Amino acid sequence: MASYLRNLALRSTSTQPSHLRILCSNSIHFIDRSCYITSAQTILCVPRIENSISSMAFSEFTNGKSREFLEKSEPETVCSSSSFTFSADGAAEDGEKSQKEDIIYVKQPNFSSRDSSSVTMPMSFMTGSIVGKRFYNQVTTRKADDENGWTVMLDYRTLRAPSKRPLKLPTLSLAKAIAAEWEYQLNDGIRPFTMPLMKLACTALERVPLTRTKIIEHLLKKFHQDLVFCRAPGDCALTRGVLERQVEKVDPLLKWVESEFGFKPMLYSSFFGGKQEDGLVNAVESLLKKTSDCELAALDAMAAAAHSLVIPIGIFRGRLQIEDAIELIRLEEDLQVDRWGLVEGGHDVDIADLKVQISSAAVFLGLSQRS
Repeated sequence: MASYLRNLALRSTSTQPSHLRILCSNSIHFIDRSCYITSAQTILCVPRIENSISSMAFSEFTNGKSREFLEKSEPETVCSSSSFTFSADGAAEDGEKSQKEDIIYVKQPNFSSRDSSSVTMPMSFMTGSIVGKRFYNQVTTRKADDENGWTVMLDYRTLRAPSKRPLKLPTLSLAKAIAAEWEYQLNDGIRPFTMPLMKLACTALERVPLTRTKIIEHLLKKFHQDLVFCRAPGDCALTRGVLERQVEKVDPLLKWVESEFGFKPMLYSSFFGGKQEDGLVNAVESLLKKTSDCELAALDAMAAAAHSLVIPIGIFRGRLQIEDAIELIRLEEDLQVDRWGLVEGGHDVDIADLKVQISSAAVFLGLSQRS
């Protein structure tokens, strides 16, 4: 494989005059008019500029930020904090000296200068891409240094959030659950999409304290178009049976909302929603303002997946179980599936994704609450 990549990189410029050839010690993902090399944290685009690299500009995306570098005709090493270092002075053989100027070498950086007492997850951790190979053997938990909360240890390293702050968790049970997610990562790569609790913990620690007011405002804005307030028209053949199921399944939840907050919700049949009483809105706002960062992060995640704030509040207050919540969210779609059939690779994937989002947020909510 290495020989193939080397031969591919060293092809004559006459066959591909508009290309800049790439020699990569790890992998070559795509070579076209622009050459893209991707790693866990890096995207590189290098176009040919008049058959020389005298003024080669490229962008490196590291920790969510874009940094511009300009490389002169003299070969010099560009150092960065990403997972790769880019250099124009590779070890080409004597017979290849004439082609040296057209080759960019990609090599691993030296990590010896990094802090070995902690490990910081990059911003790409939040996007679902594979971060890199597993670099630890044992995962444990311990009390935080200030005795206020718990942290996760990867060998002797303290796990940190993307902002390099220690990932300090409110309860031991939540710390153990996140430690289990790290423990079950495979050696060939760390997959954030299999670690929903870790993602929610980073959100609660990094984003909620800074955007709490905006999160609550957004939830209240969408509250008027809540899924459980919308009713299907009873005289439409396309929604036959939907209204009956809504009366059977949703009405008990609406009665609970009335008894819990003291105001009866308004129902509507318009796609544009309606407007709830100010007293009900103020009561829900008061509840949201009293939540902790972890609780608000979980409620926001469930509300985004459910297109409803009432259903997450029902889970939060113990009125709904996870299975009941998923049934309410998918009530209309499940009726359509029963009538027209299930599309493999479509409906089944949506169901699985919804279960993960609701279940993980509900578990995070429960584990983050101190007894």
